[in-house]
Amino acid sequence: MTSTPVPVRRAIPPVPVLSLAAFAGGRRAALPSLLDGADVRLVTSGRIAIGLALRALGVGTGDVVLVPAYHSPSMIPPAHWCGAEVAFYRVRPDTAPDLADIEEHVATGRVKAILATHFFGIQHDLTLLRALCDRHGIGLVEDCAHCFFGARDGVAVGSVGDYAIGSTMKFFPIYEGGCLVSHRHRLDVVLRGAGAGFEMKAALNALEAAFAYGRLPVLRMLLALPLRAKSALWGVLKARGRQGGQTGGGTAAPAPALAPSSSDSSFEFDARWADKRSSWMSRAVLRLASPARIVARRRRNYLDLQRALDGAPGCRPLYPRLPDGACPWMFPLLVDRPQAVFDALQRAGVPMTRFGATLWAGVDASVCANSADLGRRLIAFPCHQALDDGERAWLHAQVRQALETCAAVPA
Repeated sequence: MTSTPVPVRRAIPPVPVLSLAAFAGGRRAALPSLLDGADVRLVTSGRIAIGLALRALGVGTGDVVLVPAYHSPSMIPPAHWCGAEVAFYRVRPDTAPDLADIEEHVATGRVKAILATHFFGIQHDLTLLRALCDRHGIGLVEDCAHCFFGARDGVAVGSVGDYAIGSTMKFFPIYEGGCLVSHRHRLDVVLRGAGAGFEMKAALNALEAAFAYGRLPVLRMLLALPLRAKSALWGVLKARGRQGGQTGGGTAAPAPALAPSSSDSSFEFDARWADKRSSWMSRAVLRLASPARIVARRRRNYLDLQRALDGAPGCRPLYPRLPDGACPWMFPLLVDRPQAVFDALQRAGVPMTRFGATLWAGVDASVCANSADLGRRLIAFPCHQALDDGERAWLHAQVRQALETCAAVPA
């Protein structure tokens, strides 16, 4: 086992956070954006956009929506909101759709829509799936929650499906946000604001996330007193809510949430947010942040981590190479001893995601062996544009050290 010196521990933001650098680097990205050349609606989350896309396709009671067996559980409730059933199709080891399995599902005659996902920012070729949908009159929703920028063989991300959805908060330093887009249809979706409380929460949470990781120090100092007052006021309001619930021997209904639960990593679908537009803060950041910097930094950070792990024992990248037209969401690594490595990294405070570790009830290896294997073995690490050099060096060293240490211990 080689010994790798570990830099001083840094608190690493797991997602992009605001900084002055976020707005430097040029407006013109090297890759197409999900928003380019499409009819666009900016909503509060990707799952809300899925529900709206399915509704636009006329999905309803008795219909079946096909979803990849490798998925986030948040992808399922939007179909149930439309009254549809969900069936799961197999994916290949690289997460691409298994067209033969999709054909078998389509043969039942009940499939109304198919959700095709570009995982981790790597765009799949959906040409054959598009043709299958056209032959059978099935709607295609292109799930670009992991893939806001990109092109494959000259085909821009989001341009193949009848509708495409995105999760802007995975790529921009914002608290909430998603999008519904279409290159093929006009969007008959009317959105309205969610109120002053939502607008304030979205702005303050984005700022507080930046402050927590050492960004915008001058602004943090200027806002110190207002933020303390906000925290005190919030505590008083919550205490009053608890007291109100204890009055008269009954339980008061909880006050409506100021922001969607999707911003706090739940899997729920709250229909109250289906007609709400994204906050002013999120829309402003989308308009002002540098797409060129996002794409360039994410590609650089992904490739640097891949080089740092070259030759590390007991692992391999899910994708042997980063395609030229890809802007990654995270760096997905297949690990031979995932639980031991995960536990070691968790103790060290390394941010990571085990996408697909929790699947919808009933989806297991008997449904799709590749999905079960990916959910068990894959650990994904941040490669977003907000990571500074010290944070990246610490992350690289910690991941390599964990892999080497676990490989040296007998199973």
